[in-house]
Amino acid sequence: MNLDYFLKFFVPKDDSFFPLFQEDARILIKSSELLKKLMTLESFDEREAVVKQIKACELEGDEVTHKIYKQLNKSFITPFDREDIHQLASNVDDVVDTINGVSQRIRLYRPKILIPVFQELADIIYQAGKEIELSLNGLHNAGRNKEKILQSCINLNTLENKADDLYHIALSSIFEDEQDTRELIKQKEILETLEKSVDKAEDVSDVIKTILIKMA
Repeated sequence: MNLDYFLKFFVPKDDSFFPLFQEDARILIKSSELLKKLMTLESFDEREAVVKQIKACELEGDEVTHKIYKQLNKSFITPFDREDIHQLASNVDDVVDTINGVSQRIRLYRPKILIPVFQELADIIYQAGKEIELSLNGLHNAGRNKEKILQSCINLNTLENKADDLYHIALSSIFEDEQDTRELIKQKEILETLEKSVDKAEDVSDVIKTILIKMA
């Protein structure tokens, strides 16, 4: 029996990561709620205020991610593999980063209108955030919550497929209907970043499924 195997059974694991993951989930939900709100606003001034709030969430998320990395360096025995903890924190942070990326493009490009599909994709991002929240909260007792976590991962895949379909239909529509080249470019950039955010959410589920497989 090697030392690592022995330690896994007789040395307490560091559970300090789970509150940090829960905090990450809270920030993700808040930023996705703000994104949904942003898509309903017509006034540039109102948009600017919400964009600032999303940026604050992004900075807050960065701080939590740094805390997780710092805790990894301090912890002797982690609840699951270090590389998976690192990847999970990084992927959740990527979702918040892309949400911020959407809002910053809206602020910088100042599109004349926010087309309806933006709201649809923002809602999918919010739903994905709720699934991630459920999964992250469930990891504290992954054995008991395994089926619920796996179902959330399946739901995330379904949401990603729905977003992918919406993206391609909307992209075709933009090129077909938008006569103003500048507006076309603006809408295309925002659309692509929204779709990327859903892709990043699915990346979170991939790491979670890896963690569950290793814990089986």
